[in-house]
Amino acid sequence: MKNSDRDRFDGRLKNASEAKQNRLERFQAAANSPERQAKRAQRDAQAVARKSERQAKATKLLQEKEARERLQAVDAKREETQAAEREAALEAELAETAEQVIAQAATYEAERKAQRDRRYAARQNRKR
Repeated sequence: MKNSDRDRFDGRLKNASEAKQNRLERFQAAANSPERQAKRAQRDAQAVARKSERQAKATKLLQEKEARERLQAVDAKREETQAAEREAALEAELAETAEQVIAQAATYEAERKAQRDRRYAARQNRKR
């Protein structure tokens, strides 16, 4: 025999409403179950652990970056100092070389003058 309640529109609406209500109650019961809460707590703990690991890694990377920057600054300062020392040594060598060139030029001029004076004296002696 047919179920007359199901054939009527009111009955179908009532059955659909009850089915929806039953599904909602089962879902809410499942959401509040201890297993589900334990899983949720475990996921939250894992998320917190991942976040703390990321923060620790970021902190470590920042410290390494700062250490590299300090080393680079020290290296740059040392290179600057060495460059200044090389430049000062080069200037001192150039100054010394210039003094030597000037001294050689003065010596050469003195020798030329002495030769010229000897020639002049020899000419003067011949004329007499």
